Amino acid sequence: MSKPLIVEHLTKSYGPGSLAVDDVSFEVKQGEFVAIIGPSGAGKSTILRCINRMVEPSDGRILFEGNDISHVQGKKLRDARRRIGMIFQHYNLVYRLTVMQNVMHGRLGYMSTMDGILNRYKEEDKEKALKLLNKVGLLEYMYKRASELSGGQKQRVGIVRALMQEPSLLLCDEPIASLDPNSSKVIMDLIYELTKEWNISCIVNLHQVHVAKEYATRIIGIRQGKLVFDGPPSELTNVMIEEIYNTSMENLMINGEVRAVG
Repeated sequence: MSKPLIVEHLTKSYGPGSLAVDDVSFEVKQGEFVAIIGPSGAGKSTILRCINRMVEPSDGRILFEGNDISHVQGKKLRDARRRIGMIFQHYNLVYRLTVMQNVMHGRLGYMSTMDGILNRYKEEDKEKALKLLNKVGLLEYMYKRASELSGGQKQRVGIVRALMQEPSLLLCDEPIASLDPNSSKVIMDLIYELTKEWNISCIVNLHQVHVAKEYATRIIGIRQGKLVFDGPPSELTNVMIEEIYNTSMENLMINGEVRAVG
């Protein structure tokens, strides 16, 4: 099985005494669904943002589809980014634009600057967008402004926009942190099902340990910037959860489950 992503000794420092990510290494296989858990400030988001180069790594290597993208710039960086989809906690939509316009932004990495400015999208891309919007239950909202949607609907737009990039890797940074439980399940089901259907590798940052156990084929635990666990959900024991979060299980339990922590 191929490994579209290999992270080697990734380190990110924001200055003396401010080590956000500390010598983290892991690999992601094609089609694998990986959850990263850990308390707030552990470095989960920084890891994702280093992978897609929204944040510049201080040290280490990021190999994506066989190429070292740790410090590439210009066209090489754009080429890599268009194959790395990103879903954000706060959606990152352009709220004055329609659902369809936001979705089509997923194709900008494949277009010339002028075509992008003039919204000259290919018909096949428009047809693909319509099929995806229908699949996530948003076809009837295609002409609505993004600002008029609920949180769950906004995140579904974010999912479709990311898939329009035809990514081989999807990064999801706390995609359900701003949603109610029902919307959270809809979003996690969609991310899981669509990445499986398209054989897309997925890394999702989560506060909810029970959600990570339910969906992930593999879980990575981060504490104070260091990788302290990497294995299948079945091996994530209560003792290991306590180590990741540096507190007792009773402090992490809500209604009998390890819920949102950190």
